[in-house]
Amino acid sequence: MSEHEFQHYQHAHCESGVTANLLRHEGIDISEPMAFGIGAGLFFGHLPFLKIAGIPGTTYRIWPGAIFKRVAQRLDIKIQTQRFSYPAKGMKALDDALAAGKPTGMLGSVFYLPYLPEAFRFHFNAHNYVAYGKRGDQYLISDPIIEEPALIAPADLVKSRFAKGTPEPKGFMYNIISTPKTINLAKAIEQGIKQTCFFMLSPPVPWFGNKAIFLLADKIKDYPKKLEPRKAALFLGNIIRMQEEIGTGGAGFRYLFAAFLQEAGTLLRRDDLLQFSTRLTKIGDDWRNFAYHAARQMKDRKSDLVSYDDLSDLLKKCGQQELELFREMKKMKW
Repeated sequence: MSEHEFQHYQHAHCESGVTANLLRHEGIDISEPMAFGIGAGLFFGHLPFLKIAGIPGTTYRIWPGAIFKRVAQRLDIKIQTQRFSYPAKGMKALDDALAAGKPTGMLGSVFYLPYLPEAFRFHFNAHNYVAYGKRGDQYLISDPIIEEPALIAPADLVKSRFAKGTPEPKGFMYNIISTPKTINLAKAIEQGIKQTCFFMLSPPVPWFGNKAIFLLADKIKDYPKKLEPRKAALFLGNIIRMQEEIGTGGAGFRYLFAAFLQEAGTLLRRDDLLQFSTRLTKIGDDWRNFAYHAARQMKDRKSDLVSYDDLSDLLKKCGQQELELFREMKKMKW
């Protein structure tokens, strides 16, 4: 594929950005918020028993690969996904796809992507980006979180695609095989909203969905009681990093889903969706306020909110508002 045939667009979040860019390449003009909403990308999870580098895991998005697969399913788009046990097979499959003119989405670690600023490069194995051609032996990369396309050497790409750790990407790659002549956005929007409500409200365990927000709030309140100060600050810092630096994080995902609701409300001429969009935007502001005060607490700076109890209360406020919003959204008539 000629490097000039694929159009790179910068977006807020990696997977929804990759999804939008791949669909645009196939002639389906869809925004990133629309891809994120149809793919039911909004989620929350806190896994105190699953530690990465000794720190409990927190996620603000649905598991990697789900957005792309759901959008494809709901818009009747045929796709191919592959994982590999050996790097050589994974790289050959990528080369074959590029030789056939197919831009290819991939999952990998940001730590091994030298085109990213060093501050963004740490061991996070759920980053999405697109390879769309080669220049010499280097791969042309469209990474939606950066402004311009990038080049990467084969050795670095292998390290990213086959990074060890949790989750292990195993060279995961995905392509669009074919698209329908027409798409039913209205039905896809309905399905995306219903599934988001289900995953935020229905998980019976406390580690997923809205319940997990309150679980994390209680854990934060206990940090100074159960952890020494440096470790408490480390745990809190990771929550902020996952919220504000990985893709769009907690507040940003709320803004992205709110933008989806606004676009959907305009398209379907539904005032209720527009009102939900406004409310969720305000909830996103509260998430950002939590991150601001948590960062000050972590850095031991004086603030009007300095205690872990206060941070817990701020987070519970976000959780309660979301609980009410998704309960109302679940009752919508279609």
